[in-house]
Amino acid sequence: MEYEVETARTQTMKFYTDYIKEIEERKSEGLHPKPIDSGELLAEIIEQIKDLNNEHRSDSLKFLIYNVLPGTTSAAGVKAAFLKEIILGESVVEEITPEFAFELLSHMKGGPSIEVLLDLALAVDEATAKQAAEVLKTQVFLYDADTDRLEAAFKAGNPIAKEILESYASAEFYTKLPAVPEEIKVVTYIAGEGDISTDLLSPGGEAHSRSDRELHGKCFISEQAQEEISELQAAHPDKRVMLIAEKGTMGVGSSRMSGINNVALWAGMQASPYVPFVNISPVVAGTNGISPIFLTTVGVTGGIGIDLKNWVKKVDADGKVVVDENGEPVLEQAYSVDTGTILTINTTDKKLYGEGDKELVDISSALTPQKVEFIRAGGSYAVVFGKKLQSLAASILGVEAAPVYAPSKEISHEGQGLTAVEKIFNKNVVGAPEGMVLHAGSDVRVKVNIVGSQDTTGLMTSQELEAMAATVISPTVDGAYQSGCHTASVWDKKAQANIPRLMSFMHNFGLITARDPKGEYHAMTDVIHKVLNDLTVDDWAIIIGGDSHTRMSKGVAFGADSGTVALALATGEATMPIPESVKVTFKGTMQDHMDFRDVVHATQAQMLQQFGGENVFQGRIIEVHIGTLLADQAFTFTDWTAEMKAKASICISQDETLIESLEIAKSRIQIMIDKGMDNDAKVLQGLIDRADKRIAEIKSGEKPALTPDTNAKYSAEFVVDLDKIVQPMIADPDVNNEDVSKRYTHDTIRQLDFYGGEKTVDLGFVGSCMVHKGDLKIVAQMLKNLEAQQGEVKFNAPLVVAAPTYNIIDELKAEGDWDILQKYSGFEFDDNAPKSTARTEYENMMYLERPGCNLCMGNQEKAEKGDTVMATSTRLFQGRVVADSDRKKGESLLASTPVVVLSAILGRIPNMEEYQAAVTGIKLTTFAPPIAELSA
Repeated sequence: MEYEVETARTQTMKFYTDYIKEIEERKSEGLHPKPIDSGELLAEIIEQIKDLNNEHRSDSLKFLIYNVLPGTTSAAGVKAAFLKEIILGESVVEEITPEFAFELLSHMKGGPSIEVLLDLALAVDEATAKQAAEVLKTQVFLYDADTDRLEAAFKAGNPIAKEILESYASAEFYTKLPAVPEEIKVVTYIAGEGDISTDLLSPGGEAHSRSDRELHGKCFISEQAQEEISELQAAHPDKRVMLIAEKGTMGVGSSRMSGINNVALWAGMQASPYVPFVNISPVVAGTNGISPIFLTTVGVTGGIGIDLKNWVKKVDADGKVVVDENGEPVLEQAYSVDTGTILTINTTDKKLYGEGDKELVDISSALTPQKVEFIRAGGSYAVVFGKKLQSLAASILGVEAAPVYAPSKEISHEGQGLTAVEKIFNKNVVGAPEGMVLHAGSDVRVKVNIVGSQDTTGLMTSQELEAMAATVISPTVDGAYQSGCHTASVWDKKAQANIPRLMSFMHNFGLITARDPKGEYHAMTDVIHKVLNDLTVDDWAIIIGGDSHTRMSKGVAFGADSGTVALALATGEATMPIPESVKVTFKGTMQDHMDFRDVVHATQAQMLQQFGGENVFQGRIIEVHIGTLLADQAFTFTDWTAEMKAKASICISQDETLIESLEIAKSRIQIMIDKGMDNDAKVLQGLIDRADKRIAEIKSGEKPALTPDTNAKYSAEFVVDLDKIVQPMIADPDVNNEDVSKRYTHDTIRQLDFYGGEKTVDLGFVGSCMVHKGDLKIVAQMLKNLEAQQGEVKFNAPLVVAAPTYNIIDELKAEGDWDILQKYSGFEFDDNAPKSTARTEYENMMYLERPGCNLCMGNQEKAEKGDTVMATSTRLFQGRVVADSDRKKGESLLASTPVVVLSAILGRIPNMEEYQAAVTGIKLTTFAPPIAELSA
């Protein structure tokens, strides 16, 4: 009998036993217990707490109090219910008084905790109701079901409900927060020289661990850097560590919420004593400020992002900029920020001070009224939800909302026309004064039409949704998609554990998912940006996506962190200033041997040359007048604008071109429907209906393709001279540049003849979001060309080819090109038996890989260490596509498809004669400048 009882007990303790085993495993890695999100595990823990003689009771109490994830996790639901029992006296736990239970509920951020607090606040027991009301007044993460209960109770005459709503209408959840300190002392830490990619803060190769914040924190910069930061904190307990990109921009490359989470983990402050490894308030800085796509994440965490301007262009006695032998401006140091320097941020006069109160630089751009609100509230989410809750409460009460938050910045210039982005923002604006036309610089809330979540940040997005207590997608979002492309290369144990769970969550939330949780349709690993480009069926749309390359060639798209994606999914909105625009047009004629990728690289090179090395694209919209190209081809330009450090890009298209692009998008959406990917809400069919409506508007002349006004005002205007593009253009990481700050910048663009036909290439890669169907056809045509010229084609270096989408492969098969590719390939992907381990060595042959990101992402497949890679990819950052070896630095050069293919075949960069012979007779691009300048 005793044996049976013990067996039964062991069985009921299964989740806890597994948790303890996991804890022991984590100890060996120097990790604490993983935060609890499982309701089943927490239920066992609570039973052990109730058993006063249980040997695990003490640990169980600590787990309950300090180690449960808040929001809508199943564990949060179990915790909230138990705390309710304690408050009502149904359970008695000596260590958790009813008052402490209320405090714990106040840190649970919505969802089941709000439901419990409303149960208590609207109950008959007056004392308990008042206590619950006081906690509710501090909360902002309320949804329709919660506010509906308050409204119903208020209308029924409940005084507590009225009291809570009055508090919300006054925004006491914000006004009663401590003010931002006037002075914030910081101690500097130089993270690196030159542009700092978010890959340094959160390496792509460690993407699998992003949702485990403590584990992921181990990959932050380096162990040495982590130790040095900890030492600075120990030496300066009254100061915050400011992480700096010396002589560069902080956070280039991608938005990466995990990057700022890691910064906050090592150099920020704990958000709540009852939630582990969720830190806020990081301070980051760069000589050239913070990348726009990263700055949003700083706001999400209530941090401060500073433009130091501590290196400036040297000028001579006549005030002219001094240049070096390469014609580049010489920089001189305005003031030092060497590691260990003590600085003071003054939030009142918005200045940065050095020793002896020496004023160093104006930092007002980091401390706008809106950003100060984020800092005070501990992050932007609380402000976004707070404003919404205040407006709703005031509406229910029939009163005006108190003027608590900083008024939105409204800039309107009478008689001034609108750029394309200004038109889109004005169309989608929410809450702006009726009839007011807003220009760049205005702070706005806008409706988001399309949202994309990708698979290596998706688990974080799902965590953010749980944390903000969201359970279903906003009904105002036209369509949302969860991709599977970043983990497409290798179906390893990490992917097998994470991706099905992610797809299930997002499917239930209301997104179209690349994988069917029920397994009824074939998994689609298509590159997310390509799918979103098809799902965007309106050139007036706003798109938010969890990747910096969310840069559609229809509408305006913004790459965002996982939190901003979650916010867009939950609320259907985004908040940001209307960006300034740079107008890019073209003149001249494309030469037959040039590819459109060369136009893209030449745009960056000519821009830097024309503006004396200043990147006028940084932080702005590139309005590119490229109307003769279909959406697929135009995406090559908009995609690259992430590397130009632009905020986003808008393609100005001609009517007939846009119609054709929309018809292609419709056909691809229909393929998704035919596969069975549409959901109960018929989201995909709704997008086809919207496309039909937009096509009808264009054809009838009712609403032509989006164009700017002729009297729009631009930050800069720039004309790309196609006649100057006579050789293929290559973006070179310049890994051996003596000036460290000029390595891995995407700004070193060289012509083919720079390499003299001699530089060795160890691997070629045709793939990622930068290629389309035409590129794969070019590969096939080049193989046929070279076969005709040489009799056979021999690869002197491996060539990895990854189509971005399955439909491209289907079309290539139908048109005969896939047969050519198969003929020369030594490996072809098999969806029925996907690779379970990443390739570490390559043979000199062609690999036809599964559609997806492949080498570009760097989290699964990589080139061999120290290789020189020639790729169509977008990423040349250190360690991304290829890591360094002891023998040499790895380098990823970026070029057009024909250059990449020929480099792999020759095993070196070709010379011009070899290149022109290989592309003879191949139509590399159809691009030509629009005949007439488009105008409104």
